[in-house]
Amino acid sequence: MTNLSSELQADIDARVRAALAEDIGSGDITAQLIPSDRGAHARVITREAGCFCGRPWVEAVFSALDPTTRIHWKVSDGDTLRADQTLFEITGNARVLLTGERTALNFVQTLSGTATVSAHYARAVADTPVTLLDTRKTLPGLRLAQKYAVRCGGCANHRVGLYDAFLIKENHITACGGIPQAVAKAREIAPERPVEVEVETLAQLEQALAAQADIVMLDNFAEQELREAVRINAGRAKLEASGNVTDETLPALAATGVDYISIGALTKHCRALDLSMRLSIED
Repeated sequence: MTNLSSELQADIDARVRAALAEDIGSGDITAQLIPSDRGAHARVITREAGCFCGRPWVEAVFSALDPTTRIHWKVSDGDTLRADQTLFEITGNARVLLTGERTALNFVQTLSGTATVSAHYARAVADTPVTLLDTRKTLPGLRLAQKYAVRCGGCANHRVGLYDAFLIKENHITACGGIPQAVAKAREIAPERPVEVEVETLAQLEQALAAQADIVMLDNFAEQELREAVRINAGRAKLEASGNVTDETLPALAATGVDYISIGALTKHCRALDLSMRLSIED
């Protein structure tokens, strides 16, 4: 994946600037031990298998520090990785390479961790038509980055935030006076936005369908209830299963006929990939 939206590119630039400021502060005093004109070459490897993500963030880090830094990529976002594989090689000023190392690798290890989890779940339902979705359970400040990583891993995105789609949950329904009232108000406020209603019973599903919701989220439905929901729905709305999705339950959920399954673990249970940068000095 190399085509970035203008929104994501702007987000990358902003997050990289903030991360560099956080790490460098008033200056990298350890890098000052090295002669300012010394050149270096480095190789970044992964110590474990996974799914790669983070190339634009690495490029933004070293571009911000020194645009003359040269990066030679061995992988692309979305590639499957093996242990001890070289991800990229980088040549430039030694101070710059060492100053940018941790910020660049922090982005790559986190986003590759997200992509790796997503790829794991995507493989489990590869032979079914169901679409796996992420949630808003992302690391603060990395919403767009992690959602990009989810796509690199082969899953898809739910809404980005509270602004691009309605998700009417239990407390919204209570505050609005019911499902019909909540859906009607949503259509009035932003008729162009998709409207999703979370339901906890088949009776609430009937109400959401009668109100003509675009998507109905079936919260913590048992497998048999999901099958009955699919029968009742009869294609009128898209159906999304959600709640306590695990490796063990996912195949059965996918077989019920729902359109989507949302999994918070895609972004909140990721473990950073183990990376290493090995540097050599150029003569």
